[in-house]
Amino acid sequence: MMMMMMMIIIIIIIIRDNEKGTYMLIKVAISGDRNVIKTKAENILKYKELTIEIQRMWNVKTKVIPVIIGATGTISKSFRKHTSNIPGNHEIKELQKTAILGTAHTLRKVLM
Repeated sequence: MMMMMMMIIIIIIIIRDNEKGTYMLIKVAISGDRNVIKTKAENILKYKELTIEIQRMWNVKTKVIPVIIGATGTISKSFRKHTSNIPGNHEIKELQKTAILGTAHTLRKVLM
């Protein structure tokens, strides 16, 4: 029996808004398609302590925004809601395309 392991790629971005006095912790992850919902829930719980600590230390509101995309572009039902909280223009199709191209690149490296 072959066991397939899926690597999760994670990037953490912190955005500070001085006018509103807020911090946004944006957790970007590309995981296996089956793990999109599970990874989202884990990320919110994992960074809860960090948000509390930041709020306590700097007296600012802090919010965790999970941006989780499956390796083949799968997104959760709340993906659009989460990305709408991030400043700027975000094309979901482009984010999905980037995830798929990254997966294809990784597969090419492994299989060739």
